[in-house]
Amino acid sequence: MSRAVTHDSWPTRILAVLAKEFVQLTRDRLTYAMILMIPVVQLLLFGYAINNEPRHLPTAVLVQDSSAMARSTLAAFVNTQFFDITHEAGSVEELDALLRGGRVQFALTIPGDFSRRIARGEGAQILLEADATDPSATGAAVNAAAGLPAKALNHDLPGGLAARTPQSPPFEVVVHRRYNPEGITAYNIVPGLLGVILSMTLVMMTALSVTRETERGTMESLLATPAQPIEVMIGKLAPYVMVGLLQTTVILVMSSVLFQVPMAGGWDALVLGVLLFITGSLALGFLISTVARTQLQAMQMSFFYMLPSILLSGFMFPFRGMPEWAQTIGQAIPVTHFLRVVRGSLLKGEGLETLWPSHVALGIFVCIVTALAMLRYRRTLD
Repeated sequence: MSRAVTHDSWPTRILAVLAKEFVQLTRDRLTYAMILMIPVVQLLLFGYAINNEPRHLPTAVLVQDSSAMARSTLAAFVNTQFFDITHEAGSVEELDALLRGGRVQFALTIPGDFSRRIARGEGAQILLEADATDPSATGAAVNAAAGLPAKALNHDLPGGLAARTPQSPPFEVVVHRRYNPEGITAYNIVPGLLGVILSMTLVMMTALSVTRETERGTMESLLATPAQPIEVMIGKLAPYVMVGLLQTTVILVMSSVLFQVPMAGGWDALVLGVLLFITGSLALGFLISTVARTQLQAMQMSFFYMLPSILLSGFMFPFRGMPEWAQTIGQAIPVTHFLRVVRGSLLKGEGLETLWPSHVALGIFVCIVTALAMLRYRRTLD
C-alpha cells in the first residue's frame, strides 16, 4: 500500500497549530484571566490611584492665639488645598503624639504672641512640623506653606503694616522636617524594601514549592501520611521562617552600613511585626499553592498579589496621595501595615504602645489566610 501524501500548505499547518494554542489557552482559565486582568489593573492604578503631589493632608493645629489674624492664617493654610485640619490639640504633648503616631502628616503651632508681634513688627513666627519619613509626600505642601506669609493677612493688616508686607512679610513659617530632616529618599525606600522583598520571596517560594510537589506527584505521598493539615503546613513553612529572618537581618545590617538608615529603636514592635508578616506571607503562599495547579499559575497569582502591594501600600507613592477608594484597598494589604511598623520603629523609635493597630491588622491577616489555607487543604484531601 502506498502512503497517503498530504498536500496541505504551510499556512494551513500554522493555522492548525495556532488554533490548538488558542484552545489550550482558553482551557487554562486562570492564565486567561491573568492576561486580561493585569493590564486592566495596572491601567486603573496608574491612571486613578497614583499621585506624586498629595493634597488634603491631615494636619493637627495648636492655636494659642485666638485673634482674627490667627484664624486668617489657618484659613490660608486650608485654602492651599494641601492641608486639612483634622485635629485641634490642647497641648504640645498631644500635638507631638499625633505626629509621632502617624495620625497626621503636619503639626502647626501658632504661638500666643502671634498677632502682637505682627502688630509691633517684631518678626512673628509659626511652627510647621512635617512627618518627613516620606519626603515626596510633604515637599509640595511645604513649598506652598513657604509662600503664605506674603499674602495670608492682606485683608487683616492695618494700612501701615499692609504697605510694607511686599518687602517684609508679617510673619515667617518655620518648617521642621522631623524624622528625616535632610529629605533623604533612602531613609524611606530602604526600610520599605524589607516588606517588598519578604513578600516577593516568601509568598512566591512557598507557592512554587508546594505546587512543584503536586506537579511531580510527591504530594500524594505526603497526603498518605497521618499528618494533619496544620502539621503539614507548619512543617512546610518552618524552613522559610528561617529564610525570612535571615533576609530581614541582612537587609537591616546593609541599610545601616551602606545607607546610614537611622535605627531609632522600637525593636519590640519591629520584631513582632516581622514575625507576623513572615507568617502571613508564608500562609498566603500556601493558600495560593492550594488553588494553583501548575507552577506557572502559582507565579502568576503571586505576581497579581505583588502588584497592588507595591503600588498601594505607600512603598513607591505617598499613601495619603491616593483617593479614598485606593486607600481603602491599601488598608487591606498587609504590606501597608508592615511598612508602618518598619518605618515607625526605625525612623521614629516607636514601640508597641504606638504601633499596636498595625500589629492587630497583621494578626487578623495571619488568622484569615491561615484559616482559608486549611479549608482549601482539607478540600484537597477530600
